[in-house]
Amino acid sequence: MTFKTKTGWGAPQATQRNPSTPDFCGNSTPLTSVDQGYRKLCSRCFNATVAEISGVEDFENIRLEPIEIADVAGDKHLFHFRTHLLGGIVSLRAFELRDGDPSGYEFQLVGNPAEDLFALLGRLIQRIRKALSVKHIADGEHGLQIVDQTVKGRIECDLSADERAPLMLIDGQEVSWEKFGRMLTSFEGWQFKLEVFDPSDEV
Repeated sequence: MTFKTKTGWGAPQATQRNPSTPDFCGNSTPLTSVDQGYRKLCSRCFNATVAEISGVEDFENIRLEPIEIADVAGDKHLFHFRTHLLGGIVSLRAFELRDGDPSGYEFQLVGNPAEDLFALLGRLIQRIRKALSVKHIADGEHGLQIVDQTVKGRIECDLSADERAPLMLIDGQEVSWEKFGRMLTSFEGWQFKLEVFDPSDEV
């Protein structure tokens, strides 16, 4: 996504911060300018800039505190939130952090910028609780096994593999493509149906 303004880049004066550095949460978002090229803005400066360019008024550009939610096994997961205004839509993302980087469970909802952000947050938390109420894989006699006949998760890239390969995030844990393949061998001879969904869809 590329933006251009007559005056170049700059966060609104009310923020009193350098838009080229991350904000208090330490998160930054890539943003490109035709005039000045690639820059990194903190989430709040990114949203303020997009709101000004796209003419969105009274956008709730607020910080959401992390929330701890337990899964069906009683294990607790700390979710951080990031809001991105993308012109006519707003994206709300919830994710865990491991070693300072997003990893584990991750969820996303999109809504209207005029919508109450806390209402969007409430729907996202409901989706998180529903997802964490089910386990799709479990340790068995031969290692990780599929619990039922359905597996839900997220597809990432396995940067540790010698060749480009997918990395599966299932129940918030990383499962290599090789290990996932071994899990499927218990269903040898069965049929399967593979479907993929947008990150903001409820699966």
